[in-house]
Amino acid sequence: MALFVTLLLAVVVGPGSAVPALAGGRHHAPEGNPWLQRRFLNMAHAGGESEAPADTLYAFKRAVSLGADMVELDVESTSDDRLVVMHNSSVDETTDGTGLVRDLTYRQVHALDAAYNFVPGRSAVPGLPPASYPLRGVRTHHRKPPRGYQASDFSIPALRDVFRTFRHVPINVEIKGTSDTDVASFEHNARLLAAFLNRAGRTDVIVTSFNDTALATFHRLAPRIALAPGQNELLAYFLAGTRPMDGTKALQIPVRYNGLPVATPEFISRAHADGYAVHVWFSGTAPEDEAAYSTLIDACADGIMAAWPAVLERLLDERHIARPGTRGIDPCRH
Repeated sequence: MALFVTLLLAVVVGPGSAVPALAGGRHHAPEGNPWLQRRFLNMAHAGGESEAPADTLYAFKRAVSLGADMVELDVESTSDDRLVVMHNSSVDETTDGTGLVRDLTYRQVHALDAAYNFVPGRSAVPGLPPASYPLRGVRTHHRKPPRGYQASDFSIPALRDVFRTFRHVPINVEIKGTSDTDVASFEHNARLLAAFLNRAGRTDVIVTSFNDTALATFHRLAPRIALAPGQNELLAYFLAGTRPMDGTKALQIPVRYNGLPVATPEFISRAHADGYAVHVWFSGTAPEDEAAYSTLIDACADGIMAAWPAVLERLLDERHIARPGTRGIDPCRH
């Protein structure tokens, strides 16, 4: 959501300034928001893209086995209208293939090696010496998988397979599109996702997207599923306290942008007062380390979308932070 933050800062922040307090009055909290009770969440971002190949079953399984409470993922659709878990609209950066996801069949996409360009600590980095890629070739049976995993765990998975694997793990789904200007592709994926989730019958899911139109389409078709708003509605909430669309249960925001604070204790407190959970992501917009995680915990965020879920998990354990369904310390509830 870096584009959202760019717009926000361009409008309201000058060089060297802090993000200002929101305008607008208080609102009554949305009735029955369960996501305010689900804290603190280790939300493995793409399964933890700094520790494992992004958006793969290997990454998700690994993160959950370490203790992650929720997985965050992205969806695109193939030429035969299968929803697949993929961040980029093209397969070029992360796999041994080329082309747009929407131009490939599910069978073609699923056959690719999603760990082909994975470098530990750096996510996907094409063009390095072959020895830089410790998991390259597992998908294609040229290398043995780590113990407890199989070759297919290193493919681009179908969304269906992720939901089948994690029947009791909450899932955060971001609707992607072919490009920011291709609104039709976002809406197409929103319709496919709504149909999928209506069949799945699960409510432990949050759906978000950069594209507000896609979210509106999704909500119209699947009104029971919780939302996190897109860039325009987030901007309106930041600037004027204008409520996002019905169904919004969480605000998902960056911690900082260009050194300027966004996920401040003041904003998080305001969002809580308005009845929204707050989940924070990094995605290169700020340094991501244990100290940053600890600061966000103390700022009363409800969850962190961590590229380093093992690091976050260790910190949560060391601080004895309360998790969903477990006892512990909550520094923000007295």
